[in-house]
Amino acid sequence: MKVLKFGGTSVGTAERMRTVAELIHAPEEPRIVVLSAMSGTTNALVTVARLLYDGEITAATAQTEILRQHYLMTARELLPQAEVATAAIGQLDACFRAIFDLMRNPLTPVGERLILAQGELLSTQLFHRYVTDVLGRPAVLLPALDFMRLDKDEEPDGAYIEQHLQEQLARHEGQTLFITQGYICRNAQGLIDNLKRGGSDYSASLIGAAARVEEIQIWTDIDGLHNNDPRVVEDTYPIRELSFDEAAELAYFGAKILHPSSVLPARQYGIPVRLLNTMQPEAPGTLISARTGDEAIKAVAAKDGLVAIKVRSSRMLLAHGFLRRLFEVFERYRTPIDMITTSEVAVSLTIDDATHLPEILEELRGFGTVEVDEQQTIICLVGNLIQENHGSARQVFNALQNIPLRMISYGGSPNNISVLINTADKTRALRSLNEGLFRRKAEAV
Repeated sequence: MKVLKFGGTSVGTAERMRTVAELIHAPEEPRIVVLSAMSGTTNALVTVARLLYDGEITAATAQTEILRQHYLMTARELLPQAEVATAAIGQLDACFRAIFDLMRNPLTPVGERLILAQGELLSTQLFHRYVTDVLGRPAVLLPALDFMRLDKDEEPDGAYIEQHLQEQLARHEGQTLFITQGYICRNAQGLIDNLKRGGSDYSASLIGAAARVEEIQIWTDIDGLHNNDPRVVEDTYPIRELSFDEAAELAYFGAKILHPSSVLPARQYGIPVRLLNTMQPEAPGTLISARTGDEAIKAVAAKDGLVAIKVRSSRMLLAHGFLRRLFEVFERYRTPIDMITTSEVAVSLTIDDATHLPEILEELRGFGTVEVDEQQTIICLVGNLIQENHGSARQVFNALQNIPLRMISYGGSPNNISVLINTADKTRALRSLNEGLFRRKAEAV
């Protein structure tokens, strides 16, 4: 069995859905197909929720009706038989009624999550209708809300997911095609929740782990994970193979094609993850597995929105328990630290969540002098750095010789060299690294 996940652009139009239906067609091979909402849907639903929070009922109603009309048009285009289209529209309208019903009272976080869940419910209902009623192929629509659940810590409940997914699959013995929703789930209280933005990748990996599949495929609109950011750098190329650890580092530090958590369940059971292009299905894409090559630096990613904090204290830094007490400040405010360096008299670190920054800074001033730099970017270089015999660090710093570096992290991971720079220098840094590290290889690809 395989899991195939398709993102919003892959199912963004009737024509794209037809393409996906052909890509998943393999009657003899069991498959679980995980779908995102159609492109633009989640953004529209976020807007609806924001308008409702602001009390803009008329605007929220209008926005929802625009989205509804879009789905009705897509249904009529995808499902040419009138009776099939009518039945599908009835299902779609049930999703939109759920949104309209929430407009009668002030919106709550529970209601917001219910609104956001409709996107995946809409796309899977429409796609399932097309596969079964138009193409005449047997397929089972598996409601993700029947098996995807978070625990009390708001993390996926792996044991629950595995048990309930296996139960669902067992009820349909002999079936080979299952269609389900990405992103959405229930929380520990049984209420509708989600895995946050990009969570459909995470859903696919969790489902693949729970079903012990042979491969997880993530289909997007780009040919695998590229060695650099193709939006700002020319001559990038797809990486053919990455290890789980390398892919996780790249995803966390800004590679948009992959959700940061999506490789973790797959890695636990050694399930390969393949990144493929819906628009160019013949391309090999990127294979993520337990294997890593000898190549020192394979790719670069950048993570924006960082805040750098330096705490200077010549009196306390080397005192027993100092670092523990400092880190406890961030733990109290549930604020993760991305990067850290230390010297004899100072600790520098970065965070990407500034929600509680004023409170954190107030407490840190009790340790010493505090300096803050906002609009920072981490540049992460990933590869096989277990044995530093490639001169990779030298190549990196030569390429960045004209870029002011705020922090450097090297040695904490066998797969990662990270530097912190001002966000204003990001594009220049990425292009310099591409020229210094990848130019020859790009010409050979």
